[in-house]
Amino acid sequence: MSVAAALPKRKRLSEGLTVTQKVFVRSRNGRASKIVREHYLRKDIPCLSRACDKCPEIVVPDAKSELPSFVLSESPLELPSIGKHYVVLDTNVILQAIDLLENPDCFSDVIVPQIVLEEVRNKSYPVYTRLRSLTKNSDDKKRFIVFHNEFNEFTFIDRLPEESINDRNDRAIRKACQWYGEHLEPYGIKIVLVTNDRLNRDAADKSKDSFISMSLFDYVQALPNGDEIKDSIPNFEVSSENTKDTEAKSEFTYPEYYSTSRIMGGLKNGALFQGNIQISEYNFLEGSINLPNFSKPVLIVGPKNLNRAFNGDQVVVELLPQSEWKAPSSIALDSEHFDVNDNADIDGDDDNSQVVLSDKQRKLLTQDAILAQKSNKVQPTARVVSITRRSWRQYVGQIAPNSVDAQNGGTQNVFVILMDKCLPKIRIRTRRAHELLSQRIVISVDSWPETHKYPLGHFVRNLGEVESVQAETEALLLEHDVEYRPFSKKVLECLPPEGHDWKAPETLDDASAVSKDPLLPKRRDLRDKLICSIDPPGCVDIDDALHAKKLPNGNWEVGVHIADVTHFVKPNTALDGEGASRGTSVYLVDKRIDMLPMLLGTDLCSLKPYVDRFAFSVLWELNENADIVNVDFAKSVIKSREAFSYEQAQLRIDDPNQQDELTHGMRALLKLSIKLKEKRINAGALNLASPEVKVHMDSETSDPNEVEIKKLLATNSLVEEFMLLANISVARKIYDSFPQTAMLRRHASPPSTNFELLNEMLQTRKGMSISLESSKALADSLDRCIDPKDPYFNTLVRIMSTRCMMAAQYFYSGAYSYSDFRHYGLAVDIYTHFTSPIRRYCDVVAHRQLAGAIGYEPLDLSHRDKNRMDMICKNINKKHRNAQFAGRASIEYYVGQVMRNNESVETGYVIKVLNNGIVVLVPKFGVEGLIRLENLTKDTGSASFDEVEFKLSFTQATTGKRRDVHVFEKVDVQVRSVLDQVTSKRKAELLLI
Repeated sequence: MSVAAALPKRKRLSEGLTVTQKVFVRSRNGRASKIVREHYLRKDIPCLSRACDKCPEIVVPDAKSELPSFVLSESPLELPSIGKHYVVLDTNVILQAIDLLENPDCFSDVIVPQIVLEEVRNKSYPVYTRLRSLTKNSDDKKRFIVFHNEFNEFTFIDRLPEESINDRNDRAIRKACQWYGEHLEPYGIKIVLVTNDRLNRDAADKSKDSFISMSLFDYVQALPNGDEIKDSIPNFEVSSENTKDTEAKSEFTYPEYYSTSRIMGGLKNGALFQGNIQISEYNFLEGSINLPNFSKPVLIVGPKNLNRAFNGDQVVVELLPQSEWKAPSSIALDSEHFDVNDNADIDGDDDNSQVVLSDKQRKLLTQDAILAQKSNKVQPTARVVSITRRSWRQYVGQIAPNSVDAQNGGTQNVFVILMDKCLPKIRIRTRRAHELLSQRIVISVDSWPETHKYPLGHFVRNLGEVESVQAETEALLLEHDVEYRPFSKKVLECLPPEGHDWKAPETLDDASAVSKDPLLPKRRDLRDKLICSIDPPGCVDIDDALHAKKLPNGNWEVGVHIADVTHFVKPNTALDGEGASRGTSVYLVDKRIDMLPMLLGTDLCSLKPYVDRFAFSVLWELNENADIVNVDFAKSVIKSREAFSYEQAQLRIDDPNQQDELTHGMRALLKLSIKLKEKRINAGALNLASPEVKVHMDSETSDPNEVEIKKLLATNSLVEEFMLLANISVARKIYDSFPQTAMLRRHASPPSTNFELLNEMLQTRKGMSISLESSKALADSLDRCIDPKDPYFNTLVRIMSTRCMMAAQYFYSGAYSYSDFRHYGLAVDIYTHFTSPIRRYCDVVAHRQLAGAIGYEPLDLSHRDKNRMDMICKNINKKHRNAQFAGRASIEYYVGQVMRNNESVETGYVIKVLNNGIVVLVPKFGVEGLIRLENLTKDTGSASFDEVEFKLSFTQATTGKRRDVHVFEKVDVQVRSVLDQVTSKRKAELLLI
């Protein structure tokens, strides 16, 4: 296919409106087709400066009849060397320094040309969303605007013959700067183009235009607080502004990445493979990548083969010769305690032919290689030859004390050890090294040149002192990408103006209420039903409520009533956008990070007792065997009679003195739920487990004071069964109505390779195995994994099985065939999430689709579009996973605080045996920890690891006797909380008794 383009010509259509045409001729198979594209240019696009008195006269309202806001200050920052000025940014500065732009203490009046915004979106969508947030939420301190230079007749430029797109865009940015400079000259405001592109600066200087161009470093240095924010300048390889960085560059070399043409050709012909790399949680020098047609993950072992890849990066790999294939590592290595004495100013050694390992690293990896040769579990290995998409984000860590030069009070290179132990340490330059010791800090990664042993980054901000509750909580939220900032003004403006005084109308035909809500008459009034809610203690965001009523024919009317969030959260509003972005609420030990503003989550939407609330109801007719006779869906108005905790509900059901109609309904719900669960189990639903614990907080001091294993009551199961039934019923309904875009949730069956290791351990140590022919076979085999001498063993196997399962995921129905909709864990053919719209955005979408399916209101186009639904699903899958990890990290932190002054001996279970240690799970605290070989014995040389028997043998340090430790073994361990001196992280330290 060839493309030819005729030079565009401009034609004036009317005063203030010009059109330029581009004519393309495409030829395919000898046939030519002419394509004409029209690009409209206007004269009424304003500068948005409050100093300007011309632009307010030419602006016209937008499609919503609203005039644009003039944001830029009439009295911007004045610098001695520049004067009063606005800043224009180029694309690379935004991509590289978005953290600096978000800093409230610099970059106040900023113009982002439209062409720059588009380039940022194409290169990094996460940075684009952060930039859009700055431009949309401008306030008196941060004033960012987007200038539509591509539609302004005075700033639009045509691409010249032989000119690259990049050069044309750079010229367009300079043209916008020139127009602004001339336009604002009468008001004494200058324009500064901040760009790190030397050629762009040279072109600006040669043209002698009416604006100034500066590098980011030079501009920051010119600011009054430049010295304070210099640490936040991106840290790239040697630059003219940062010559001291040459100290950190040496002969150290990683392999070069392949060229784009070689990558494209290799992917096409099958010589190369692409996927996301996952770094082992036990060995930071080992990664794996799941590739199509491979039954096992492909291993990537060693720093040279990992080739600067971060956990989660999308990489291209090349298989290594079969002679280099090996088994997964049986050695624990973490990045935190390796090379702790490295000099941050020296980044390698003189051998540029390969990545050099320390003797200790080489010895451990050699042992691993020898074991792999004897093993029959050899896996293919590969090396990274390109990184197509980085997973870099802001990271939390702390400066390694050993890397700080105590004699240097100025700027120096230091290492930051990250909280994520799968990642390498980052080298940053800072003048605040001594001040930031023992502080949790946020950093960003800028680059990882092939000549540097460690990635380069820059300081973003200080969170506070290590182990302080505020710093640690903010750290775990940042680490798991949880949005925790207050809701913006635009989001809050979408809430009902009545605030907490909002009330549901007393009657559904009230004229004044109908005038405000024309859909009100379509609701069903269910306020006469005896409805109650059953939730965890202290729950304030009540999503769901239930009722049961005996019908004249002997069957039961059962209702699940879900908070009608979509009545308040309308599509395509700022509130909806914020909910979609957050994806889910996040529950920590001491706080809740809401998906929606508190007014909705804990009041207007929450199905609190004794007040009228809007709901979305699922109503069944069930027979005594809990079979569905009929199902109906309706938007409704309800009035909950009581809000029970699980324990309160259980006590009321069990109390024979309670004979009221509400209690009879609760007892009926319990009986029916038992039958529903029995049916699920018979169909093959899995009953898995996790080592979850609950942390109790002191009511006065809010300090953690006790940890207990979570207890489940029959009422937990009651609620769960009816929520599952509602989700299944809704899934069927929305799929029938929207077969291409229904919001669903699937759980794929696990590949047999996931259970290989667990089955080997069970077979070797217990003579048991887990069957994988179906979910029913798996469930039955789990039931058979019983040790009469140890009741906890079955729970332990279920915990370990859970880790072998695939993760459930949200998807839209057009993405898979019906056979792939199946939820393996629940043993149902179709499933969704509908019952928690206050805290999950998936449920919000399901509510809108159900409303469309029953004819209540038309479905918004965004939920009928496959591309939009795909974006929504990807985001909520990511946010849901991050919320789970954040919740677990919060529990882990508080458990550490509880254990801080409570050293004790507890029962533990060995869940993994390694060459240089054992991993033990302590059920009481829900923690697991690695007991290293050096803490098990004084004579590490005499220790032996039997990979076949999953056994580690050593001479015990405390008794001097030879001891064998096997997987699944029940052991006594001394548990105490210690603060790691290298990482400044508190963790459970386990010592074998």
